[in-house]
Amino acid sequence: MPTYEFVCEKCKKPFTLILSISQHAKGKIKCPKCKDSKVKQQISSFQTKTSRKS
Repeated sequence: MPTYEFVCEKCKKPFTLILSISQHAKGKIKCPKCKDSKVKQQISSFQTKTSRKS
């Protein structure tokens, strides 16, 4: 499942969540610290794994 990074606009706390694509699409994300739903997704890097050897 993808990892998403967010920042709460109320308390300014950054946090990371592991969500399925369907969970992310629902958009019901809340800050784990203050429970506010005004969060902003951050752009982050990603990694991929393949079964092929380089």
